[in-house]
Amino acid sequence: MDLKLLAWGLRGKRTALPRLWLFTDQHRLADPRESVAALPRGRAGVVLRHDGDPNRAALGRDLARICRVRNLTLVVAGDARLAASLKAGLHLRGGLRPCALRPRGMVTSSAHSMRDLARARTAGAALAFLSPAFATDSHPGAPHLGPLRWAALAARVANRPRLGALGGVDGKTIVRLPARRCYAAGAIGALGTIRGPLVSRGNENCMENQIRDC
Repeated sequence: MDLKLLAWGLRGKRTALPRLWLFTDQHRLADPRESVAALPRGRAGVVLRHDGDPNRAALGRDLARICRVRNLTLVVAGDARLAASLKAGLHLRGGLRPCALRPRGMVTSSAHSMRDLARARTAGAALAFLSPAFATDSHPGAPHLGPLRWAALAARVANRPRLGALGGVDGKTIVRLPARRCYAAGAIGALGTIRGPLVSRGNENCMENQIRDC
């Protein structure tokens, strides 16, 4: 877990819209339960992807329980029915709603262009992840925006949705993006790598002390 990214995401007051978001990935983070349980209590969100996993619904139920206990925000990518059954929010792909069902909960979205951002706004997304911000292990060699193009696109967004960065995001890259434009960070490896148990109250306090030293 990247303590510098945690420090970035935990600055300021706690709000209803988290600044740190763990994206699940069935290849890079096959079992995200421990990683979700290690996220800072009440200060993070989880995007359940695992689209091709036949046990996705069972995983979703487990993550929903963990998120309730730790006061984390859960959104389900591209499946409104599963989101509704879990009493979770919905994560849109490119600002497109998968069906007419409108589950209760927060709406977030991925976005790769201004068209995607416009659709996300129309769909009522509170947060859109503009990606890929940097080179990412999920898609080796694929084109990415880089800080200048990311900032240029972000500058064309008025007030809604708030913007997050996804793709190659960690404690070193997130600070290359404009702070007044980049509200949130989405990550897999930077938030999903667990180095020892971090979920107890005592270990949470220890982790907070480490973060302050970053």
